[in-house]
Amino acid sequence: MKKPENRKWEVLSSRYVVKEPWCTVRGDHVRLPNGMEFPSFYVYEFYNWVNVIAITKDGDFVMISQYRHGLRETRYELVAGSCDKADESPLEAAQRELLEETGYGNGHWTPFLTMAPNSACQNNLAFTFLAEGVERIDTQHLESSEDIQVHLLSEDEVYELLVTEEIIQALMSAPLWKYFATRRPRH
Repeated sequence: MKKPENRKWEVLSSRYVVKEPWCTVRGDHVRLPNGMEFPSFYVYEFYNWVNVIAITKDGDFVMISQYRHGLRETRYELVAGSCDKADESPLEAAQRELLEETGYGNGHWTPFLTMAPNSACQNNLAFTFLAEGVERIDTQHLESSEDIQVHLLSEDEVYELLVTEEIIQALMSAPLWKYFATRRPRH
């Protein structure tokens, strides 16, 4: 299939509205290809994101649960985090996050899915890696803001969490749905 023509918007000016470590908002004055102008189109600048579908040598999924203040709920999630170091690749960030949040590491790592969280107004990408054959090699090394529980779940348990909408974070459910659509035997 042919890729669509790239019809970029012209940026006439740019200013930062908010510039904090975890909340950076840029206001762009833009002109569309049809000549229409928007004096304040807002772009949320975020670090690139990483997710890890981690599976142990015994076939268990290494999942976490933690409180998320935006929803004010504790949910099951994939190990995830941001590429917050300038020279860190998405793979290095994913391996670091898995080790820090769970104490698991090693295994065979492959890129699994790259997606844009919200390309309408965010500038970042989310990279998911499949880490197979991981093992516990250390203890958790959590940041002061983290309260993370580690769970080893079977493939059937993770699938049930998706079907029952217990995993609802879009950046985590999308790669898991891809995993089950492409890797799980159909019954």
